[in-house]
Amino acid sequence: MKIILASKSGVRKQILDKYGIDNEVIASNVDEDEVKESLLAEGANPLLISKNLAEIKSLKISNKNPDRYVLGADSVISFNEELINKPNSRNEAFAILKKLNNSKHQLISSACITKNGSMVWNYTDSSELKMKNLSDDELSSYLSKIETKTLLDYGVYQIEADGLKLFEYVNGDKDSIMGLPIKEIINYIKQLKK
Repeated sequence: MKIILASKSGVRKQILDKYGIDNEVIASNVDEDEVKESLLAEGANPLLISKNLAEIKSLKISNKNPDRYVLGADSVISFNEELINKPNSRNEAFAILKKLNNSKHQLISSACITKNGSMVWNYTDSSELKMKNLSDDELSSYLSKIETKTLLDYGVYQIEADGLKLFEYVNGDKDSIMGLPIKEIINYIKQLKK
């Protein structure tokens, strides 16, 4: 069974490949900012935003690919129930790290599987991360090692790269923090094969 990954995230594709899940990528190209603005205007919290984005991405591709299973995923940062968006510039990235500095926040990862334009499964996982108390120089030094495109596409810290060094502790599943709650996805796929 080949699943469609409705995401252009290289990290999510790597996770599926690592666990031997046959997949092909068809990016959904959903305007995430537009969806987030709409949901925030309706009073949605970060968890609901993550779930909705995963479902919207999956449905968009599912509607064009009948009889195929489509996996959509989304991850957001929640700081005191406030949604922290991906930065639009290096200055914004620095401001986000300053805000998270020496504090706890949640990283929420949602996954949704659809078939024939309907959701058949979804799961949301929340991990708690506590950033170290870092100086402005340390934060700037960290950001200087990340390419601008990577920073804007994936957010302020790459847990799979040097991002782990920013944290005092990380409570949660590493794959989920990287963008895909893979253990639960595997359990669902196993049920489909029965």
